[in-house]
Amino acid sequence: MHSSTNRHNVGSLLLAAVLFLTIPGNESATHGSLRHADPPKGSLVQGGKPNDAPLRWKGLIGEYALAGDTIYVLEKDQQLHLLTKTTELYRLREQSGLKFSVDGRAFRNDTTIVFRQTTGGRAEGFLVTAGEFRRASAGGENGSTFKIKPLKPVTILKRDALNATPPKEEGEFLSHNLVEVTSIDSTIKLDIRYATTNNFMSAIFYSLPKAFLQRPAAEALVRAHRSLRERGYGLLIFDAYRPWYVTKMFWDATPSDKKIFVADPLKGSRHNRGCAVDLSLYELDSGKPVEMVSGYDEFSDRAFPQYQGGTSLQRWHRELLRKAMEAEGFNVYDWEWWHFDYRDWKRYSIGTKTFDELRSFR
Repeated sequence: MHSSTNRHNVGSLLLAAVLFLTIPGNESATHGSLRHADPPKGSLVQGGKPNDAPLRWKGLIGEYALAGDTIYVLEKDQQLHLLTKTTELYRLREQSGLKFSVDGRAFRNDTTIVFRQTTGGRAEGFLVTAGEFRRASAGGENGSTFKIKPLKPVTILKRDALNATPPKEEGEFLSHNLVEVTSIDSTIKLDIRYATTNNFMSAIFYSLPKAFLQRPAAEALVRAHRSLRERGYGLLIFDAYRPWYVTKMFWDATPSDKKIFVADPLKGSRHNRGCAVDLSLYELDSGKPVEMVSGYDEFSDRAFPQYQGGTSLQRWHRELLRKAMEAEGFNVYDWEWWHFDYRDWKRYSIGTKTFDELRSFR
């Protein structure tokens, strides 16, 4: 996931040549992504709820690459900006149509970029003097579902996983007490992706569109949900308890360069323990899901909780969700803004009950 120092230096020199930009502090850059970069001065997420970005800009926002280097186009404070790997922000001033000038002491006064936009309003690149930065897309943008091509057929994956044995665990664990989350509060919304084909493997894994958690985790989740009401939001759950065999299916199906997004079955998942939940927010007034920086289960840098791209409103939604969950004892997973682990997850053993075996909770 990380590019080499030499490749980054070459890319930075190319940027200097193309955009007439001197990038200071190259040694502090985050190679390959912005997932752990410190925010620029004046956090990208602060203050009250921001206005949404103008619609005409939404198709321009994203990641663009040229010769191994990446530039991020984002919205902050109702302005478009360029963000470099060194987390330097440069304002884009709208001149006409898709043409923008670049603000900043490191730029020449006549530096401009011109976006190349498709008929659907999505920019596929932006032009500069020496070439074109082309959109870098991992899939899953604009509301679509991220997909992989499983390394084996799903039927083979399922057969092998059901015949496999979970890892042995030592120590004393609390007894499992899985409860259906919506039995405690029916205003929590469900979109259980693995009970449908609308997921990263395009296959059905659960026989029930239900969300189960250990009771303490479920009760904490309900408190987080109710705390959001005064802000006009509620929780929308994508996944909660997950049988171990499904975790093994995910692992065996996923290419090696994407395995940071799936749990190692030799260690077991926190989902298997009934103490992890994948979720987002929905608007109470409309009932619609909010827009986040990435889609659910998107295997890309945009999924990282500290990713600095997107719009101010998307980042604000992400932070609102995180603060509500952390206040009730959950911690966000390093690679996925939607995944939260309950603090007591280590006190529960790996669970193997299938959803068919959990039907008694209906």
